[in-house]
Amino acid sequence: MADVDEMNRRVAEMRARLEPLYQQIARVIIGQRDMVDKLLVGLLTGGHMLLEGVPGLAKTLAVRTVARGLHLSFHRIQFTPDLLPADVIGTQIYNPRTGEFSIKKGPIFANFVLADEINRAPAKVQSALLEAMQERQVTIGDTSYLLEKPFLVLATQNPIEQEGTYPLPEAQVDRFMLKLKLTYPTKEEELAILERMAAVEPDLTVDAVLSAEDIFALRRGIDAIYMDDKVKRYIVDVVHATRRPADYGLDIAPYIQYGASPRATIYLTRGARGQAFLEGRGYVTPQDVKSIGYDVLRHRLSISYEAEAEEIDSDQLLKRIFDRLKVP
Repeated sequence: MADVDEMNRRVAEMRARLEPLYQQIARVIIGQRDMVDKLLVGLLTGGHMLLEGVPGLAKTLAVRTVARGLHLSFHRIQFTPDLLPADVIGTQIYNPRTGEFSIKKGPIFANFVLADEINRAPAKVQSALLEAMQERQVTIGDTSYLLEKPFLVLATQNPIEQEGTYPLPEAQVDRFMLKLKLTYPTKEEELAILERMAAVEPDLTVDAVLSAEDIFALRRGIDAIYMDDKVKRYIVDVVHATRRPADYGLDIAPYIQYGASPRATIYLTRGARGQAFLEGRGYVTPQDVKSIGYDVLRHRLSISYEAEAEEIDSDQLLKRIFDRLKVP
């Protein structure tokens, strides 16, 4: 018990180091606390994030604000139908005077990369991000270049139903640790947004309060958070229930085309530890797994045509799984 108390105390001390960042973010972003929490979970667990919502929900502003609160480099890439892979990763430039090639690095070379409206660009450009997101390096010509650490891709997309969009390939979607679905603000939040943002030039200044070294220290703290074997088995059960639902007494197999990949197990574990950290706890509970579970799994659960016909989405299927599985 003393070990648990000591771990809780250490985690609570480290969690307090995030408060200045929350305060800076609150100077710009009103409401959307869940989105901000999940952005920080992604940052602290090294997971890329996909933010989905209709235009105007402060997706880009939130990512930019978090980046400004850190002593890290930040680049924004606006994805468009005519974007080329070289516009993202960089290219070789030939110098006719010397007869040599030089490298012009693209905007992917930053700690924080905002891929804005990622589903507006064709698959060729989207795939340029694959190596960077998985291997933390890019290849230009014959040479591979390591990316700065920490490296995080935060992508925004408008819902697929909107015209002029290209659905992300499954291989790329799986590389995002979290997919956050944003909703409209409440009346009270919208009134506060009106008060703060209706000026012609609103004050959006944010001070940088955390460095890369701080983030690495917090990551080490998260890795040390205790996870019981029962919780680990619960995570594995959740993922397996997306693949073989009948084994768990669920009759949802006709609605699922593909279940979650092993990457989901890894990200659920990391995310649950990150969730426990945000709550200042030195151990993971099953509720932490549930809290982060929808964001980790919703884009990894490929639903069938039958589910689409009956207007059943992945979140509804995940709810059935979480409701059915026995909590340790």
